[in-house]
Amino acid sequence: MPSRTTEAVSSETWPALPLEGWKDTYATLHMWTQVVGKLALKLSPLTNHYWNTALQVTPRGLATLPLTADHRSITISFDLIAHQLVLESSDGKKTTVSLEPRSVAEFYRLVTAALTRLDIPGRIWTMPVEVQNPIRFEADTTHRSYEPTPVQACWQVLVQTKRVLEQFRSRFLGKTSPIHFWWGSFDLAHTRFSGRPAPRHPGGIPNLADTVTREAYSHECISVGWWPGGGFSPILEPAFYAYAYPEPAGCPDAVIAPATAGYDMRMREAARSRSGCRRPCVCAEYLRRGRKPGRLATSTPGALTFTFRGSEPAPGCCPRCP
Repeated sequence: MPSRTTEAVSSETWPALPLEGWKDTYATLHMWTQVVGKLALKLSPLTNHYWNTALQVTPRGLATLPLTADHRSITISFDLIAHQLVLESSDGKKTTVSLEPRSVAEFYRLVTAALTRLDIPGRIWTMPVEVQNPIRFEADTTHRSYEPTPVQACWQVLVQTKRVLEQFRSRFLGKTSPIHFWWGSFDLAHTRFSGRPAPRHPGGIPNLADTVTREAYSHECISVGWWPGGGFSPILEPAFYAYAYPEPAGCPDAVIAPATAGYDMRMREAARSRSGCRRPCVCAEYLRRGRKPGRLATSTPGALTFTFRGSEPAPGCCPRCP
């Protein structure tokens, strides 16, 4: 039996996810993750840069860190294989909410009822953050789509991106963030810090308190990650990105390769669209190994280098890299 091609393996491991094909489901899932993320904010003590609120990529989907309700430990998980929201507590109780086409308002009502069944306090601020034209959860009957196939494709990309970024993270000895999912902006991110305080952030992110932004960017940092595109971004397709705060001098003029990558002056960050990467597994393997011709690294504290080069894998790279 002939072996599968590298492209075939890569397309399964790094599935295509054109924004236009799932934008309604994406918008609904985004709001659902915000409901759960706000519960994480309520049910856990604040850690630096709000890391306690981020969701974690799991072998079945996305989940909160362990939360606390009175004397119990709580987790809330999006099981994107069984398509259920699973709420579990350390006293052995468990309840679920099915993930299916339903409005944000209905989802919020069902989650609130599930919390009540587990005797978990669940009062949150119901205004979405970091989105255009926000609608309070309890009033949102606009967003109501859910298609399992693109949701699983998105999760698969998150799994693979986390796998690569964990290798990247392991090589840095300073302060680094976990590889985690931010439900406000719907992206998977990793951040490195120089150790120096940063200038006061100007704030201004829609429906997000400036105090939150200033805590998030209280120290010099550089972030890398992946997101599906859209939202406030002018990039309307999935993309890998990198940015620094504060932005080092020379970033807009730095040479970025290949031609499918570039520095976006509107977003003040470097980005490469997912469609511009012919073999994402190759980019991933070069990044994992930390060798040319693929590199994503800081050169000096706060400075940024963002390059993905080459279309062929290193010897022995595939099919191990997918």
